[in-house]
Amino acid sequence: MNVIILSGGSGKRLWPLSNDIRSKQFIPLLRNEKGEYESMAQRVYRQLLMADPNVQITIATSKSQVSTIHNQIGDGVSVCVEPSRRDTFPAIALAAAYLHDEKNVDESECVVVCPVDPFVDDGYYQVVQSLEGLVKEDKASLTLLGVEPTYPSDKYGYIIPETDDAVSGVREFCEKPDTRRAKEYLAQDALWNSGVFAFRLKYLIDKLHEMISYTDYRDLYAKYDALPCTSFDYVVAEHEESIQVVRYGGEWKDIGTWNMMAEVMADVSKGNVIQDDTCRNTQVVNELDVPILCMGCKDMVIAASCDGILVTDKERSGYMKPYVESIREKARYVEKSWGTYTVIDMQPGAMTVKVTLTAGSRMKYHSHEQRDEVWNIVSGQGRCVVDGMEQFVRPGDVISIAAGCRHTLIAKTDMSVIEVQMGAEISQKDKKVWNQCC
Repeated sequence: MNVIILSGGSGKRLWPLSNDIRSKQFIPLLRNEKGEYESMAQRVYRQLLMADPNVQITIATSKSQVSTIHNQIGDGVSVCVEPSRRDTFPAIALAAAYLHDEKNVDESECVVVCPVDPFVDDGYYQVVQSLEGLVKEDKASLTLLGVEPTYPSDKYGYIIPETDDAVSGVREFCEKPDTRRAKEYLAQDALWNSGVFAFRLKYLIDKLHEMISYTDYRDLYAKYDALPCTSFDYVVAEHEESIQVVRYGGEWKDIGTWNMMAEVMADVSKGNVIQDDTCRNTQVVNELDVPILCMGCKDMVIAASCDGILVTDKERSGYMKPYVESIREKARYVEKSWGTYTVIDMQPGAMTVKVTLTAGSRMKYHSHEQRDEVWNIVSGQGRCVVDGMEQFVRPGDVISIAAGCRHTLIAKTDMSVIEVQMGAEISQKDKKVWNQCC
């Protein structure tokens, strides 16, 4: 079975821990079976492999998130990169073409599309695994997974089945009804739409060729921005007559807001946090090096990072998106395939950054035309290469890199480096990657 994990989206929902590069699915606030912190992306990936160790997983994501995925899941994971952020239809279309033309997946194979952000128990992915058998029965061209609602929510889409059987045909869809209509749907045994779709690869490839003029994956990639920015439900599922839905009655939470994240967080507080004994139902996450003291806080979420500080009532957290969109600051925390990059000071003509590299990792061999850099090795050991000249580096060493010089850092052990960038124009776009020097 092939699974496409949809991992796009921007970082508005769980600001300030999430940003345009580190979206909500990459924030490590959960714990795995070993008690270690993990993100939603790591949890979903782990649960899929637990349900089926032979499953083939491809993550559909934006270019800005590729390094984070490799950092959290590993370099071996298959990634289909979207040229720009669109909706679920373009993302699924491109990933299906990627499987067909780049991975050479047979057209008869089952493909299951899963979102990256549900919080579920392991039984959920056992049901996902069962979709393969239903697809191979060929009783329907498209199979969905519907969640039995626990309350009449106005935040989810609904699938209205033809019967209350475990597997049923689909009578109609409804996108985010008001509470009154949601109650009526619950009386009809309606299901929340989980965003899971299963089909034979041939089904979607044929559908795409009917809808889009393209030759193969690379041609579709080039035309990606011209695809309709709309959902897979709207373009495909709601128009499909040969369609069925499978019921799931276990735990399922869509982690779309801080309020929902607070329900599943591993700890009440993470980081340097003190809550006095009058605090109630309050979750605090602190990624800064300064302490946060909370007194008398009730039904609140407090989150602090180098990108900002949030103090909110839990119910109000679902309405923060327009306010966050008005904040024009650039992301100050970025996960890379080799480690992390945290901006600690910005001023005209200079920026200071803390860089961490994991043992055995290396930066790309690159150069900048508009700025000089100085690396101060704080901890760890490794090799530094500047314009082909290599030297061993350890704590206390200082490396000066003039504009235009090609350079990289190769970590022998975990390393911490303070990088000072100096130039009239400091921009992420001022970077040219060269072939590795060594």
